[in-house]
Amino acid sequence: EPNAVFTAAALTVQAQLTQSVPFRTPTLPLAAATNTSVSVPTLPSATLRPAASATSVCDQAQFVKDVNIPDGSQIAPGASFTKTWQLRNAGVCTWSGYTLVFDSGDLMGGTAQTIGTVSPGQEAQVSVNFTAPTTPGSYRSYWRIRNSSGVLFPVLGGTQGRSFFVDVKVVAASSGYDLHTRATDANWNSGAGNFSFGGPDTDARGFAMYRNNQKLEDGTTPAKVLETHPQWVDDGVITGLYPAYTVVSGEHFKARIGFLAQSDGTCGAGNAKFQLNYKDSSGVIKPLGEWTDTCNGTLRDIDVDLDDIVAKTVQFQLAVLANGTSGQDLAVWVSPQVRIP
Repeated sequence: EPNAVFTAAALTVQAQLTQSVPFRTPTLPLAAATNTSVSVPTLPSATLRPAASATSVCDQAQFVKDVNIPDGSQIAPGASFTKTWQLRNAGVCTWSGYTLVFDSGDLMGGTAQTIGTVSPGQEAQVSVNFTAPTTPGSYRSYWRIRNSSGVLFPVLGGTQGRSFFVDVKVVAASSGYDLHTRATDANWNSGAGNFSFGGPDTDARGFAMYRNNQKLEDGTTPAKVLETHPQWVDDGVITGLYPAYTVVSGEHFKARIGFLAQSDGTCGAGNAKFQLNYKDSSGVIKPLGEWTDTCNGTLRDIDVDLDDIVAKTVQFQLAVLANGTSGQDLAVWVSPQVRIP
């Protein structure tokens, strides 16, 4: 039948097409973007904090300067003094009810002090009252600032960025030691043995006596003149050992040395060594200075810093040694004394 043949042929072609054509997955069109909202779980919001900076620090001080009592200032034992510092509020919080408190070191009787109201950027002077120790020496006291909550805070430019200090040196008050006045108490000696102060000036052992207001080689007549004449032999010597004295910081030995004028006002042939020595606690004589002088119409100024024997109890010794003949060694010490210049 013609229709049956046609139908069979059509089915055959369809089957061949089905087997030979590979399957292709259709491409689906992308969904168009919409403004449809999507539900998202709600999280707690975070509070953003500003970046840290110098100006955002609440409590912070800056050391400006010492107003008084520079470091190393000398203070007498037991003396009262007030130290003042200048500080700046380098934070952003106003100081109100803040306190100056001891941190470390030597307290020296200092007590906590309340600081007045200080606004950010404002400078203020703060002070503490102290009492110096009675024992000579160096002392340092460190202080800090504490806020109203009891928290200690930093100090820019301070020690270790946290504190500031007072630094003092306690020294005994100098009473001085007048070797002219005390010459009568000294032990006078020469190669010929001991002898008393006051002469006579004919004593062959040598002599020590006052020559106040007498004319010296430079024509002057000072009020305080001590003559120490060596033993009347070639290279003769005279020494005077004084009572003990405790040397105070800053003291010097000061005097002028030279010779008496001769009876006719001329200089003479004086030529001698002048020595300042001291006897220590072990009994050893040690030198502090030596000066060779000749009678030349001028006096020589002597200034010896006694820093090496500060706080030591010593016996000063004046000595004169003739250079050759001692006949005209009318050696004098003008106003010999230990004092702070």
